[in-house]
Amino acid sequence: MATSKIKEAMKLEVVHPDAAGVDVGGSSHHVAIRGDAPGQTVREFGCYTKDLHEMADWLLSSGVRIVALESTGVYWIPVYEVLERRGLEVLLVHARHVKGVSGRKSDVLDCQWLQRLLSYGLLRGAFRPQDQMCELRELNRLRSRLLRDQSRSVQHMQKALTMMNVQLTNAISDVAGVTGQKIVRAIVAGERDPQELASYRDARIKASEQEIAASLQGNWRAEHLLALKVALATFDFCSQQIEQCEVEIERAMQVLQRFTQEPEKGKKRSKAKNAPKFDVRERLFKMCGVDLTRINGIDVSTAMTIVSEVGTDMSRFPSDKHFASWLGLCPGTNISGGKRLGAASKHSANRATQALKQAAAALRTSQSALGAYFRTLCGRMDKAKAVTAAAHKLARLIYAMLTKGQEYTDQGQLYYEERYRERAVRQLQRRANKLGMLVVPAGG
Repeated sequence: MATSKIKEAMKLEVVHPDAAGVDVGGSSHHVAIRGDAPGQTVREFGCYTKDLHEMADWLLSSGVRIVALESTGVYWIPVYEVLERRGLEVLLVHARHVKGVSGRKSDVLDCQWLQRLLSYGLLRGAFRPQDQMCELRELNRLRSRLLRDQSRSVQHMQKALTMMNVQLTNAISDVAGVTGQKIVRAIVAGERDPQELASYRDARIKASEQEIAASLQGNWRAEHLLALKVALATFDFCSQQIEQCEVEIERAMQVLQRFTQEPEKGKKRSKAKNAPKFDVRERLFKMCGVDLTRINGIDVSTAMTIVSEVGTDMSRFPSDKHFASWLGLCPGTNISGGKRLGAASKHSANRATQALKQAAAALRTSQSALGAYFRTLCGRMDKAKAVTAAAHKLARLIYAMLTKGQEYTDQGQLYYEERYRERAVRQLQRRANKLGMLVVPAGG
């Protein structure tokens, strides 16, 4: 009698009787619904658009309301979008979280396993922004890829020049700058006179015309000149594609704007080299209602990356702790046998996480409260952990700004150092009291 009661208590309760599981593939998708449904419970559908709509029709006619599918490459994206637009609740789950038991494995068993786990409420969907925000996210990711392609073309230009023994990079710092581009384009156009090429020097260049002319005496081999020409053409092509991408990004940000106010005049900052040509700060403010660039270390490019990846609606994250956990910035939990084995944060390839870590690393020379906080962390732990901890703090500040609609105000480096000194004195006094001693200020 007791055994039957224990077995009864151990039975899992069905939370979603209207659940389905989809095993996503490159050429076909296998779909499973509940086993007691009338008719066929597992079907295979093709990957064409008409097949996806047939899948949605079958799921809706079978009474399905919630669907789980694995994040397999990019094959899941059209399936997710079609099912969501047809009114189904779709959960995108990590492949690690749905590993089946060892033994036989097939597409049919995989989709049935997904359906069973979802029906018992054992799966949680991954975060995915709203559809319009996904458009902005893809456009921003495309722009980042184009910038990487453009940077590779600059490296190819430098390589071609070096192979011709044109040591231009030893005289100027950036081949993609004003002076570098004038000289490279003149070389591609046929100019070979070092003095003439050096005359394109900008007044801001520290090297003299004589130094630049000395670096421009090369062998001018035809194959290297062709490589330089191709790299320059690639650079120009990427520039055109980036401009087109920025036009689409601005249009998408205009669609997503919710506020009409103008941002207050912020502190003057030097414009980043790869920042978009339009006023990103104003567009972000009209989307968020707050100016994220007021946080020290966060420029317009970092803010745009974070907003495009996360969105402006923080309702999916119950607290700032949940938000930091999703970013992979909070300490990990590794406890066994009552002992804490480690607290390292989990590895994350999240683009917002990487942007926050870069912003945290930029606080090293910041004369602000956040800058003082980061330097204090560096004195207590190694650099990588300090960067993660500072990025954690930046993430919590962003969460507070987006949820409360309040601007961030920097209290200053001296304010933070004074508060840090007060905390240190209180800790010393507590330790001294436990030891039966008294802390006396110097000169007191």
